[in-house]
Amino acid sequence: MALSDADVQKQIKHMMAFIEQEANEKAEEIDAKAEEEFNIEKGRLVQTQRLKIMEYYEKKEKQIEQQKKIQMSNLMNQARLKVLKARDDMISEMLNEARQRLANVAKDPAKYSGLMDGLLLQVGLYASIQKNIPIYKAAVKNNLEVRIDQDNFLSPDVSGGIEIYNGDGKIKVSNTLESRLDLMAQQMMPEIRVALFGANPNRKFMD
Repeated sequence: MALSDADVQKQIKHMMAFIEQEANEKAEEIDAKAEEEFNIEKGRLVQTQRLKIMEYYEKKEKQIEQQKKIQMSNLMNQARLKVLKARDDMISEMLNEARQRLANVAKDPAKYSGLMDGLLLQVGLYASIQKNIPIYKAAVKNNLEVRIDQDNFLSPDVSGGIEIYNGDGKIKVSNTLESRLDLMAQQMMPEIRVALFGANPNRKFMD
């Protein structure tokens, strides 16, 4: 039985509606799939960027921590150097004050005369001008001539003491009050530091 035009149109519309429904369902399925893949990719990208950001800030944090350690070390070294300089300045001031007081030593003739005898003996001459030459001769079994230089004197900056030269003036032995002070300061510097600042627990050797 032949279909009428109305029936044909009706079937065509029905088929078109079915095709459209399938197309819509397929489109919705594709959209859902695309949305799912988008969310998965977005999550992956977000996680990747999150890890990169975390690594970046962890690296920055380590750099800042390292800079803080370096800066702290520099500050500690600067403070240590300042303390050492302050200590050296204090010792220098103490020695300068001692040098200034040396001028008072020569003001007492009796004490200064005895001091001169001791200074002469300390430099190995083993004599105090004329009165001690016989003692030296008897000790070393050798002749000795001592001459006082009447033309050249100690520097005005020197508080007292002696300077001894050999015959041709090439060998000099200084035993002035200042040179004795310097020698004593050098020898006693560890004890001076301990007396002024206390013992250093980190020092293994005494210099």
